[in-house]
Amino acid sequence: MESLNRMATDLVDEAIDFADELNVAVRPLESEAIVLDFGVDGPGGIEAGLLLTEIQTAGLSTVSTTLESVASAPLTHVELSTDHPALALLCSQKAGWEVTAGEFEGLGSGPARALVAAEEIYQRVGYRDEFDFAVLAVETDTVPDASVVEQVAEMADVPESGVFLPAFSAASITGSVQTAARAAELAVFRLSELGYDPLDVLSATGSAPVAPVGADEQEAIARTNDALAYGGRVHLVVDEPFDRFDEVPSTATDEYGTPFADIFAEADWDFYEVPETLFAPAQVTVDVVGGPTEVYGEVNHDLLAESFGL
Repeated sequence: MESLNRMATDLVDEAIDFADELNVAVRPLESEAIVLDFGVDGPGGIEAGLLLTEIQTAGLSTVSTTLESVASAPLTHVELSTDHPALALLCSQKAGWEVTAGEFEGLGSGPARALVAAEEIYQRVGYRDEFDFAVLAVETDTVPDASVVEQVAEMADVPESGVFLPAFSAASITGSVQTAARAAELAVFRLSELGYDPLDVLSATGSAPVAPVGADEQEAIARTNDALAYGGRVHLVVDEPFDRFDEVPSTATDEYGTPFADIFAEADWDFYEVPETLFAPAQVTVDVVGGPTEVYGEVNHDLLAESFGL
């Protein structure tokens, strides 16, 4: 497999070439690193969110929009499919890098994580990237600066001139779109945490509604997580049977039916105090090659309508 960061860099070049059409602001820094504002100071957009998702998955996914109903209301949904779930979703798309530099705070996702490969998932998958460029998408309400570039370059062991930072706010169109594209990622990660070999997941397709943009970061984060936990649907094709497939969807948790605004408030909005098991799609179909096809969980239109203000 070609370097994940190499493939993502090609997509970053596309974002730079079509920045005006995508409503993306390109901000070169003195170090020659490039920050791309996908939706921090600006609103972002549907197309920006779709391309950002491709960047986050290092080009190993197909991402598109559909129009479906939530509580009888037509809403945009994002659909993502990949034949490389372990690499695209766990080694690249997953948000696993807490970015802190001075007063800056953000959450990093994308293939730069694979250059560091400190998370346990890289040992499970058996992958570590090596490349001179690092692409890290950062969820933040502040545009990253030189101190962030310095930290990323040091951790990824690349020159600062090789750092690309697409940035977006949760409270943006881009933020809602890229989160809706994470249904399949949540399912595959949950399976891996339950002890299933992620390399035995052969293909994954996920869909979730694009949550209405929140008035602030907290409302946006709550709505987008509700979109996944109560509206996310996933189809997995897997190679081996497993006796815990029923534990993958959000319906398997004790907190099912509780809006994420309440869950986060209970944790004083410290996301690391929220159990990872709560981050799961609403419904999952698991298709075992040569074996059974089973459906687990359900979509909760009433809770989505409440969360989205429909």
